[in-house]
Amino acid sequence: MKYVVVLGDGMADEPISRLNGKTPLSYAKTPALDALSKKSEIGMVSTIPEGMKPGSDTANLSVIGYDPRKYYSGRSPLEALSIGVPMQDTDIAMRCNIVTLSEEEGIPFSKRRILDHSSGEISTEDCAVLLHAVMEKLDRDPYHFYVGTSYRHCLIWQNGEVEELTPPHDVLGREIAPYLPADRMLYEMMEKSYEILKDHPINKERRKNGLNPANCCWFWGAGTRPALPSFQEKTGKKGIMISAVDLLKGIAVGAGMDVAQVEGATGGLHTNYEGKTQAAVNALIKDGYDFAYIHIEAPDEMGHQGSVEKKLQAIEYLDARVVGPLTEALDRSGEAYRLLVMPDHPTPIRIRTHTAESVPYLLYDSTSPQKNDWNYNEAEAILSGNFIPEGYKLMDKFLEIKQKMHL
Repeated sequence: MKYVVVLGDGMADEPISRLNGKTPLSYAKTPALDALSKKSEIGMVSTIPEGMKPGSDTANLSVIGYDPRKYYSGRSPLEALSIGVPMQDTDIAMRCNIVTLSEEEGIPFSKRRILDHSSGEISTEDCAVLLHAVMEKLDRDPYHFYVGTSYRHCLIWQNGEVEELTPPHDVLGREIAPYLPADRMLYEMMEKSYEILKDHPINKERRKNGLNPANCCWFWGAGTRPALPSFQEKTGKKGIMISAVDLLKGIAVGAGMDVAQVEGATGGLHTNYEGKTQAAVNALIKDGYDFAYIHIEAPDEMGHQGSVEKKLQAIEYLDARVVGPLTEALDRSGEAYRLLVMPDHPTPIRIRTHTAESVPYLLYDSTSPQKNDWNYNEAEAILSGNFIPEGYKLMDKFLEIKQKMHL
């Protein structure tokens, strides 16, 4: 039996009036998921433990089968693992977004507003140049920067302290003063980064082309070095992660899973969906893997942008360019397989950030197709009556692990 997860990050949402009161998942044209749902179990699952913040970090740990209450030590340490940062036990890792702040003349730094957490989904190549400009001025013991992917980078603070810092996507459009670090050095580095970046040639060119300038470092997601038990030892399955996002790669590295490198996988709306799908098929059919996790970031990014049209497009791409071709290829192979499709958390268009609400799942088993009338969406998943209150236990159900102590 082969096992594959298709994770549509932030895919769940709320009913939207302009979509006739439907959610994007319900309104989108998803013929592959519609056909699959008739043969599948659907239901709701709570991926965010009560009292924990609804991040992709805690949620994806749950989906992969790790109880966040036991194993979550911060978001950035997981990302640091994926880019090979040599973390010590006394280090603090932080996410360093390169964001877009407002650029009004004559106002203090703290009065600026955060306009875009991703600087228009800036390319890794351009953002690396900008981060190196920051590093030339600010990379000194005990603070060290590391290049990640697109706007997502890493700061290591040697012998530092964990400070509760605000994710930039949670405060879009707001004045930044209430959300700046209490630590004086972190505050000053953010302020200095704005002065370093605002007039950089890359940003001058971006403004000329109508793109958001990537003009400030924003620190958040602080935490300590994680320690996850091996996924293979825990489940008996050899697994591979297929994602453009350092967080997911880091979870995989921490869990001892392999990470596929897919050319053109960006984490954006126009990522290489076909390449990700083929990587999963090759891993399962040709390369001896038992488990593949295909992570699609685009629905979440479009939710943060507040774009109904682009979120619909992201969901339709997931259906047409991942779920459809994936099931066709697995069916042709003759391999028995189980498929789990779900979001990690909602990212509602209305608020442009994550919530902790439960999310719908679809579970298909090629060896025992069901006969149902439902489609895969939030409303019908609720009506199914199936509910899993502890999200990390869904993986055991999916992998048909009947009895074990939960790690």
